Amino acid sequence: MGATYHQFCPVAKAMELLDERWTLLVMRELVLGTERFNDLRRGVPRMSPSLLSHRLQRLVRAGVVERIEDEDGVRYVPTEAGRELRPVIEALGAWGTRWIPELGDDDLDPHLLLWDMHRNVALDATPNRRTVVAFRFDDVEVRHWWIVIDDDVDVCDEDPGYPVTATVSGQLRELIRVHRGDSDWRSALRSGALRIEGTERVRRDLPHWFRPPQFAQVPRPEIASA
Repeated sequence: MGATYHQFCPVAKAMELLDERWTLLVMRELVLGTERFNDLRRGVPRMSPSLLSHRLQRLVRAGVVERIEDEDGVRYVPTEAGRELRPVIEALGAWGTRWIPELGDDDLDPHLLLWDMHRNVALDATPNRRTVVAFRFDDVEVRHWWIVIDDDVDVCDEDPGYPVTATVSGQLRELIRVHRGDSDWRSALRSGALRIEGTERVRRDLPHWFRPPQFAQVPRPEIASA
């Protein structure tokens, strides 16, 4: 059981469910379409499996998430109540980007970045064949990652063994900034913080293969100058 505020205020009642550690991040994954337990773990890689299971059970009991069993196993799907949290989560993401842009070293998680990028691949913009994008980061311990775009899209931290179409190398911090919408590909490439290796056409087209995440697409009002 989470914190009880003993207030009739609907904000307090909502937070009795939502302000437990990790709960809103689990909901973030669910409203973005992640349904399977192992895929949810990839979206919250530092959350223990037992805690994730506990949070999902509580969300199911609260009627925010539905647990569905099918021939492939178990899926977790937001109910109407859960889906109504989407604009709340999007607004929090836009607010965080606008007002809390700083990234500490502990925030630089290549696993989470590549997981979010993989679900934002613009399939209509990628080549009509298996496409492998390798990533080489200069500023983290686990430097080598791959996104494989085929009938499905997957993230690998071991070489998948396919020919590489393009290699993106440079600073993880800068690629996160580009993905979040704090910067853009043109600026990152011009500064040398990121580099793309591949054919001329691949170098030109690759930035269009990845859509910005949902939270980066939420309009952010301009901050008035003093």
